[in-house]
Amino acid sequence: MPSLQIRDMPEEVYEALTVRARREHRSLAQQAVVELRRIPELVARGRRLDVLDRLRKRIASEPPRCLPVAPADLIREDRRR
Repeated sequence: MPSLQIRDMPEEVYEALTVRARREHRSLAQQAVVELRRIPELVARGRRLDVLDRLRKRIASEPPRCLPVAPADLIREDRRR
């Protein structure tokens, strides 16, 4: 299995990692692996939030649209089937 050694880690990062490792009853190395595995998830979440933000801005900037048929009429028609 590959390994990783980190030099000149900022003190605040080391302390935060140490606190999390203690809280989760893990070694420092185990906690580092857990944190590193979360990176793809965090990147994907950031992308989703960016897309949602762009959609919200676009919706806010466009005028409201008139629907050709009222939603209630569509629901009634669907229930009759």
